[in-house]
Amino acid sequence: MITIEVAGKKDLNLIQKIAYQVWPVAYGEILSKEQMVYMLESFYSIATLSDNYDKGCHFILAKEGDAVLGFAGFEHFDVLERTKIHKIYLLPESQGKGVGKLLVDYIGTRAIEKQFETLLLHVNRFNKALGFYEKLGFKIIEEVDIEIGNGYLMEDYVMERLLSVK
Repeated sequence: MITIEVAGKKDLNLIQKIAYQVWPVAYGEILSKEQMVYMLESFYSIATLSDNYDKGCHFILAKEGDAVLGFAGFEHFDVLERTKIHKIYLLPESQGKGVGKLLVDYIGTRAIEKQFETLLLHVNRFNKALGFYEKLGFKIIEEVDIEIGNGYLMEDYVMERLLSVK
């Protein structure tokens, strides 16, 4: 049975390890090796992950028994009354088994508990995950290019999914 567990600071090394395993598969055909290394070092250093955690990013792990299948990171923005999914990464052998949907559903439930009606995320415009998000009801609301340093851009769609808050 697949379970979702809240991750703590003690799990940041594991989150980093998963990101380093997943990114070459997810972005190998999209990003240059140099950009991928730059982004991994920038976004997934333990210092950056720890800072994200301290500033309110919640991390969760998808597990089957003792095996970790992937993780997600999300943040509630009280002023905007929205929850933003920052990261969802599954090990390649865990993809296509409903794990990503479980992670999104978990995050959606946490948003609804806060009476938030919207989930937001950014996805690279060339990422195969775009179809996955569309199947889950996310709609493209904007196209953005974000400078991240070293001459690199993140070429993303901003997507949102409305939630049923009762």
